[in-house]
Amino acid sequence: MEQFPLFLNLRGRPVVLVGEGEAADAKARLIVRAGGRIVTDWEEGAAVAFVALADEGEARAAAQALRARGLLVNVVDRPDLCDFTTPAIVDRTPVTIAIGTGGASAGLAKAVRQRIEALLPARLGALASALHAARDAMKSRWPAAADRRRAIDAALASGGALDPLDGDAADKVDAWLAGAVAAQPSRLETIALASADPDDLTLRVARLLGEADHIFHPAAIPTAILDRARADAARHIADAPPAAPPPGLSLWISQP
Repeated sequence: MEQFPLFLNLRGRPVVLVGEGEAADAKARLIVRAGGRIVTDWEEGAAVAFVALADEGEARAAAQALRARGLLVNVVDRPDLCDFTTPAIVDRTPVTIAIGTGGASAGLAKAVRQRIEALLPARLGALASALHAARDAMKSRWPAAADRRRAIDAALASGGALDPLDGDAADKVDAWLAGAVAAQPSRLETIALASADPDDLTLRVARLLGEADHIFHPAAIPTAILDRARADAARHIADAPPAAPPPGLSLWISQP
């Protein structure tokens, strides 16, 4: 990962925008959509700045001056001068999906965004809002955080009660909470890697890595493979799969 992805809350905060023309106008639209307040020079409370100047020397000088104030700076079309880059955005408020290439190819980021746009229903944000509104009800039904996460994962899985690709899923949250939900027993799945390259993972294996609660693996399993698992999944270095898997979904990853 070459850049750390981060979603900033800019609502009501000043955002510095230096420059004029189409590039500056495009950044201004992004700032306004995020609720930021555009200013043309440093102001108390500003954390980020955009520089859209055609002359490279002027752009470099403006970026250095703003950076000296402690701001993170994006210089349009000059990734080598940037502290951060702006991604291609899929907006399903409050769901936001950002696709970045580290400044390598804005065209590629746009192409990926267009593919994702075609996949996601317009009401995906409504599902997120409905789940947020149901947080207390979910905590009441599943007091243990692990049980709650497993129930949500099952509902949001492909073909599940709240499949995110179902345009009507937002209307089904109450019925899901009221319905019978099967207990989740301990489950162990074995993954036999075809290679050490994460791009060779099958869709099934990628899905299991994204769902697993526990990952059991030999020490030699590449980090690039383990990075495809949930960040909060417990990792266990082992020479063999567990005889008694812990609650939830456990994976045993064998070497290629």
